[in-house]
Amino acid sequence: MDEGEGKAHMVGARYLEHLSDRDLAWLTQAGGASVGLEAEDGPVLRTRPEMIEPLLGHPEVRGRLFDQGGSDPFIGVSPFLVFAVLVYHCAAELEGVSFVREWVGPRRRLPVFDAAGLVDFLSDAKHRLFLAELMNSYTHVASGAMWVRSARGWRRHRFGELDLVRLASLLEVVPEEDRPGVYRRLGDLALFLTGLFPDHSASWAASPFHAARLNRAVGAGETSLDEGDGAASMDWLEDLGRRCYLTACRSVPSPAVGMSVVASVADSFGQARRTLNFMAEGHLFALRNRWFPGPAG
Repeated sequence: MDEGEGKAHMVGARYLEHLSDRDLAWLTQAGGASVGLEAEDGPVLRTRPEMIEPLLGHPEVRGRLFDQGGSDPFIGVSPFLVFAVLVYHCAAELEGVSFVREWVGPRRRLPVFDAAGLVDFLSDAKHRLFLAELMNSYTHVASGAMWVRSARGWRRHRFGELDLVRLASLLEVVPEEDRPGVYRRLGDLALFLTGLFPDHSASWAASPFHAARLNRAVGAGETSLDEGDGAASMDWLEDLGRRCYLTACRSVPSPAVGMSVVASVADSFGQARRTLNFMAEGHLFALRNRWFPGPAG
C-alpha cells in the first residue's frame, strides 16, 4: 500500500466510525457500481475503507440525497452521511465557480472572487472529515446543570453546548485535565455559530458584556467592540475560536492524537468559517433550523 492509499485507508476508517450498516447499504445501492460493488455489498466497505471517499464524492450519491424535489435527505440515512456527502459535493461545486457570496454583515452578502481559498481548504481530506463531524456533533446537544464544590460549599452550575458564555464558565469548575476538551468545544462552537448562523452570531457577539465575560473566561485580553458593528464582532468570534483551538492543542500531552487537524483548522479558521457559510447559504438554509437546534443568546 503506497502513501496515498494509506491515507485514504486511514481517513476512510474514520468515516466508518460514524457510518451505520444502513448507511453503507445505502451508499452501495446509490453509487457502488462506480467502485465495482454490487448493490448488496455494503458490508464489504467495512474491510475496504479506501472506497468510502470515492463513494461520498460520487455525483450519483449526491443526486440521490439532494435532488429529491424537496424531500428531506435525512430520511433513511444518518445525519453524518448527509453532511459528509454535502461537504464533498460543495468541494466539487466550488471548483467550478470563480466567486462566492461573502458574509459582510447581518443580512448583507457580496460576491468575493476568492473561491480558490475554499477549494484549497477542502482539498485536505482531514478538513472535509472535520467539517462533517463538526456539523454532526450539533444535531444533538447537551444542556443542564452540575453541582460543583466551591469555597462556600456546593453550588449549582448551569451549562449549555450552544451558549458560549456558559460553556466557557466550565473552565472555572472542571478538573485541569478536562479543560482541553472545553477549549476544543469552545472552538467548535465559535466555528459552528459563525459558519451556519452568521447573522445571529454577529448580533450576539456585538454585546460588550458578552465579549468581556468570554475574554475573562478564556484568559484573553480586553476587547473593545462597538455596539452594532457586526463585521468586527465576527472577526472577534473568529479570533476567539482560533485561540481556543490552539489552547486545546497546547494543553494536551504530546503527541496529541487527533489534534493535528484542530491546529490546522485553527490556522485556516476564516476559510473554514467561509466554507460553512457557503454550505449554509446554498444547501442548508431552508432546513437549517430543522436539522440543528437554534443558537443560544
